[in-house]
Amino acid sequence: MDRVDLIERVRRLLLAGLPADEVLIEDESDAHVGHRGSGGGAHLRVTIVAEAFAGKAPLARHRAVHALLADDLKQRIHALALVTLTRDEAAARTDR
Repeated sequence: MDRVDLIERVRRLLLAGLPADEVLIEDESDAHVGHRGSGGGAHLRVTIVAEAFAGKAPLARHRAVHALLADDLKQRIHALALVTLTRDEAAARTDR
């Protein structure tokens, strides 16, 4: 599976499992080429805005995302950086 297909797969899984208002996926793999232990897996930075995160602690939010991507985390994704926000949290951010 190439990176474009992987990113689209990740997007589909997240949208189906959360329903999210916004899913932004950045492929940072090129910045990690040759790093020991990566095994060629993708390095992704994902920002998700979803009301499903309301009332949940950051760890619970990340666990929910990891559960949706479990198979890919075992085989295709080496590193996953997450930003998980509700609509209100996203609206309040100044770094977007």
